[in-house]
Amino acid sequence: MTRGAWKKSSYSGGGEGNACVEVALDHPHIAVRDSKAPTRAVLTFPAPAFAAFLTGVVSPGMPTHP
Repeated sequence: MTRGAWKKSSYSGGGEGNACVEVALDHPHIAVRDSKAPTRAVLTFPAPAFAAFLTGVVSPGMPTHP
């Protein structure tokens, strides 16, 4: 479905308790899936909308990782 390779945060780690979302570039969209269920549904967003989401999530002064 996606042309790009699936990637997840380097902070995600391995093991059962370190679930994360994965993202892939599917130009002009960004695809998002659950790393614990990679064969299930994939959400796609226009790249500018996903960038705006990330900007809103990572606010100045807020930590970006634990």
